[in-house]
Amino acid sequence: MCGIIGLHLRDPELYPQLGRLLDTMLCGVTERGPDSAGIAVYGDPERNPPGEAAVSVLSAPGDLADLVSAVLPGTPPVGVDRAGATTVVTAPVSPEALITAVSAAAPDARVVGSGSDLVVYKDVGRPDDLAATYRLRDVSGWQGLAHTRMATESAITPEGCHPFSVGTDQCLVHNGSFSNHATVRRDLRRQGVEFDSENDTEVGARFVAARLAEGDDLEKALRLLGETFDGFYTLLVTTADGFAVVRDEIACKPAIVAEHPRWVAMASEFRALAELPGIGEAHIFEPAPGQVYAWTR
Repeated sequence: MCGIIGLHLRDPELYPQLGRLLDTMLCGVTERGPDSAGIAVYGDPERNPPGEAAVSVLSAPGDLADLVSAVLPGTPPVGVDRAGATTVVTAPVSPEALITAVSAAAPDARVVGSGSDLVVYKDVGRPDDLAATYRLRDVSGWQGLAHTRMATESAITPEGCHPFSVGTDQCLVHNGSFSNHATVRRDLRRQGVEFDSENDTEVGARFVAARLAEGDDLEKALRLLGETFDGFYTLLVTTADGFAVVRDEIACKPAIVAEHPRWVAMASEFRALAELPGIGEAHIFEPAPGQVYAWTR
């Protein structure tokens, strides 16, 4: 079941409205996944200040800001923002340096997102309630995605929520299942890739991140995923440059795309798109089986 939404804004005049638009879209797919919800937002200067990194953390201790500050060289200022199960840590260092500091300061915490332009939130509960917990309507930025989950193959926990963000400024959300994820997981582990959960979606996210790290662009990475993974799926993947959508060769999982001069959006069903500005003038289509659709800034 599950629900996916994504919005890529082409018109900077719409950036202040990103959160309001995402909130409306997310509520439009609540019934598809009432177990939990996660969101990812790109370009919000309040939640990820320019020149700083943001790291999203689960199971964070209450004094995380002090702990992280103590292990960062030069003790730069550290910000902490809590929203439900997710704690977002920011500091004027690289994402890699901040991940290292968080892991050293709070070894029992779990990093679930990182970037210089990205903030990730994950939690269990009804998606429309979590939108309020995340203060989603207050968000600004140029791109966002969200996922509502109906769990089928792993526990209903914040760790099992989508998006899976396993590379800097990268996210992947998934409706469907990968039938050969255990085989691909073993292959990736032999290559030195580490995993945080038993969720099949994380395997897809790790595969895409590995391909991007090897120099593939997003479109090629998703074509290779289609050649490697078996199953039924619709995927939305975001990076610091844009987003991409792909369905498997049978395309039994729903997806609809709307392209407008001011924005590009996708969702699991049309009602999530119905209130976007200018939807009546948008080019609306169902993604073809096996074809990768990508948009960049």
